[in-house]
Amino acid sequence: MPRPTAAQFAYGTCTVIFSTLAMLLLSQTSSGPGVAVVAVAALALGLLVAMTVPQPRARKVTAVPAHRPAADREPVPAARVSAGAGETARGRAA
Repeated sequence: MPRPTAAQFAYGTCTVIFSTLAMLLLSQTSSGPGVAVVAVAALALGLLVAMTVPQPRARKVTAVPAHRPAADREPVPAARVSAGAGETARGRAA
């Protein structure tokens, strides 16, 4: 399981804090069960936000040599000459 990034911690924490304050102020609840419901909802929202933050992708690094030695180069194949239907190995058929 990958570890959370600093951005995930930051977004999740800010979401929990600000959503808790907003829900408590908007609901104007002062009872224990009401505050508990708001806290659980804020934690769930913070977890959702933290998990949806995109994670950085690993870069693919490919090294391209600037110059390859002549020994490493593949030989270029010569053109193949084959005898056709009317030709023999010594030349053209008579």
